Amino acid sequence: MSSNIVWQQHRVTRKDRESLNGHKACILWLTGLSGSGKSTLANAVEKKLHERRCHTYLLDGDNLRHGLCADLDFSEADRTENIRRVAEVAKLFVDAGTLVLVTLISPFRADRDQARQRMAAGEFVEIFVKCPLAVCEERDVKGLYKKARAGEIQDLTGIGSPYEEPLKPEVVVETGENSLGDCVDQIIQYLEKQNILT
Repeated sequence: MSSNIVWQQHRVTRKDRESLNGHKACILWLTGLSGSGKSTLANAVEKKLHERRCHTYLLDGDNLRHGLCADLDFSEADRTENIRRVAEVAKLFVDAGTLVLVTLISPFRADRDQARQRMAAGEFVEIFVKCPLAVCEERDVKGLYKKARAGEIQDLTGIGSPYEEPLKPEVVVETGENSLGDCVDQIIQYLEKQNILT
C-alpha cells in the first residue's frame, strides 16, 4: 500500500447509521459444506430481518464469483483471496450500519480467523451450518458431488479438499436434523440475546 494514502474520516458515523436503522450492525458469516443449506438459511434469515424493518444485505459466494471474484479459481491461494475480498466488502456494509449475511464454504479456519480479525469484538458472528457430508451429497443441489465422484472436479470441499469445522462458532445450526424455521429462530434469538436486535 502506498504511504501517500490517508484514511478519509466521514462526518456521518457508523453509530449515526445504526441509530437511524434501529439496530446494531454485524457480519453473520455462514460457513459449511456445499449443500448444507447456507444460502437457503441466509435467505430465510434475511427475510425475517427484513420483516422486522432491519437493514440487511446478503453476500452470496456464488454470486460474488460472477463479479468481484470472477478472476479467482478454487486453488488454496485464490480461496484465501476470495475470503479476504468478501471480508473487506462485508466490513464496509457493517460500517454502513447494515446486518450483512455472508454465505461462503470458507473451508479453512485461518481464513475465517483473518476475516474475524478485521472486525471488532462482537461484530463477526460465525455460524456453522452443520450437516453431514452424506446428507449434503444426497441433496447435491448443484450436482457438484456427482461431478467430484466422477473425477470431473478435483478440489471440491469435503471430497478432494478438506473442510475445517469451526472450533468456537457463535452459533451452530444443524440443518440435517432441524427444520429451516427452527434454524432461523435460533439465529434470530442469538441476535436478540446479544442486543444486536432490540
